Amino acid sequence: MRRAPLLDLSLELPRTWAAHAQLAVSRTRLSRVSRGDGHPVLVLPGFLASDLSTVPLRRYLARLGYSAYGWGLGRNLGATGSLLTGLARLVDRVRTSHQETVSLVGWSLGGVFARELARRSPAAIRQVISLGSPFNGDGIPGLVASSEPLGVPSTAVYTRTDGIVDWRATVQRPDQRSENVEVRGSHCGLGVNPAVLLVVADRLALPEGAWTAFRAPAELRHWYPRAWPGPAAGPAPVTLIPEERSWIA
Repeated sequence: MRRAPLLDLSLELPRTWAAHAQLAVSRTRLSRVSRGDGHPVLVLPGFLASDLSTVPLRRYLARLGYSAYGWGLGRNLGATGSLLTGLARLVDRVRTSHQETVSLVGWSLGGVFARELARRSPAAIRQVISLGSPFNGDGIPGLVASSEPLGVPSTAVYTRTDGIVDWRATVQRPDQRSENVEVRGSHCGLGVNPAVLLVVADRLALPEGAWTAFRAPAELRHWYPRAWPGPAAGPAPVTLIPEERSWIA
């Protein structure tokens, strides 16, 4: 995988600020979506970010009626066996508390973790939505890269103008419950991009067990370029490198 182009990297900041501005003027439209059913949603931040970065997204989901949770683990400093084990236990706690499966929304590296959790405990996960997550690239220490579909419904949101990671590393091989949705914008602005928030809201509103592919509203089709169909069958599914089991509070 090649690196993200320097031009896209240089435009990350202005594109991110543009996403914030677009969010401010799109709130009315974003409120006209299906209300949530109250099921729990765990939102995972990207590398070096914390729950602070996902506040706008979680507030939006809470307004729609979901029980939106941050991960509560401080800054995302990368993959370790203990971190992934702690996340699995967090998912189990949330699931037990609500007596429902948990949807996972992961931004960048958080989306890689979300996919790993779904591979590890598919019975606990309702669906996975990744935002610019490089799960199909050169690999991350402790994980093996894979574009293969998960055992649960999954949506990979990506932008071809991603200035942080190669967008081709952020897409999966589509099947009956796996899709790629392209948006316009920056990597760092994905969590406030109105086009992304609309996809997340639309996906989470699907009844459990009744998944269908995303279709943009007619008046907003200009927000969504035609999605790349995704890579062909690739490497074997991700496996975790065993490490000590410990809960990270």
